[in-house]
Amino acid sequence: MKLQNIGFNFTDAISKGALLSVLDKDGRKNTMTVSWGQAGILWNREICTVYVRPERHTFSLCENAEVFSLSFFGEEKKDALSFCGTKTGRDVDKFDACSLSHSLQNGAIVFDDAHTTLILKVLYKSDIQQEKFLLDTPLSFYKSNGFHRAYTCEITDVLQK
Repeated sequence: MKLQNIGFNFTDAISKGALLSVLDKDGRKNTMTVSWGQAGILWNREICTVYVRPERHTFSLCENAEVFSLSFFGEEKKDALSFCGTKTGRDVDKFDACSLSHSLQNGAIVFDDAHTTLILKVLYKSDIQQEKFLLDTPLSFYKSNGFHRAYTCEITDVLQK
């Protein structure tokens, strides 16, 4: 299924938060809340770009994985999204702590309660670099934290419930 065929408003959905989940090649898994991203067409493919800071536990897993999932939930999972955005997977199993029932599909983590899940295959990654900014305004997001790595991924599947 294609994202463009389901009438899904990605911009609205990502601004409310989503879970970026990864199972790396060593079998380690984690999920984290994200609220930045883009979806569109690049290289004649339907793509989604997500951003992860290098200090996040999920970063090392993303570096060792080829597939991610990006899952969107209803209001009933607002507390889980908040928890997964403020706690680190280094210290707590977020899946258990938030009762996030999940399975694997196409090598990606899929949550039972997600209304929409994007299965993402990593095509390209690049770091945001301070010297590339043309305006100072975005730099306010980087006062004490590292610059994000952008993961540009092909949307290989869209799952809806």
